[in-house]
Amino acid sequence: MRLLIARCSVDYAGKLAAHLPEANRLIMVKADGCVAIHADGGAYKPLNWMNAPNTIVEEKDDAADGGGHRWIVTSPKKETLTITLHEVMSDVEAELGTDPGLQKDGVEAHLQELLAISPDAIEVGLKLVRREYPTAIGPIDLVCRDESDQVVAIEVKRRGEIDGVEQLTRYIERLKLDSSLGSIRGVFVAQVIKPQAKVLAESRGFTWVEVDYDELRGMKPDDLRLF
Repeated sequence: MRLLIARCSVDYAGKLAAHLPEANRLIMVKADGCVAIHADGGAYKPLNWMNAPNTIVEEKDDAADGGGHRWIVTSPKKETLTITLHEVMSDVEAELGTDPGLQKDGVEAHLQELLAISPDAIEVGLKLVRREYPTAIGPIDLVCRDESDQVVAIEVKRRGEIDGVEQLTRYIERLKLDSSLGSIRGVFVAQVIKPQAKVLAESRGFTWVEVDYDELRGMKPDDLRLF
């Protein structure tokens, strides 16, 4: 992981063009090649970013005020993010190692297990391919195939929030790097899903499903409920 605090300007060229004028920002370069540019506000969302994998070329930029350096980040699709560093205030590198990721609580882990046994509870006709399907950024809760044999990536949460939708988005981006899987769609599953998460899921082309944990466990509606 490399973290820079720098006065910089940024230009993106791809499906469209975008420009960030000169300002002080945080530039984060992850070991997998992901590059994200953050302002001091805006919570976790970067101003601009390029998902891994990328190639990063650093070169001298004599056109910058007083000289400087320029990073050119290029994706496999030939999109480019050009970061002109006018002044570097801090440049830190650290090896973070392998991260274990979020640890599911007991209910969430059991919910995932029950859905792996009965994927029909999510969608009629789903057949499980693998639970905890491995990717370079962590395991996908469930990967299934539907009645048309399309791959379906499923993220399972106890409570569905925006972060879970973002997580599913990242997983699907990784799966799409494997052309042998064909087209891939996503399903976001939770006991309760917040309205904002539903809207975001739909905007990403995902479907969402709310499931009843106690019914999955085989409890009748008039039985004592956990919550």
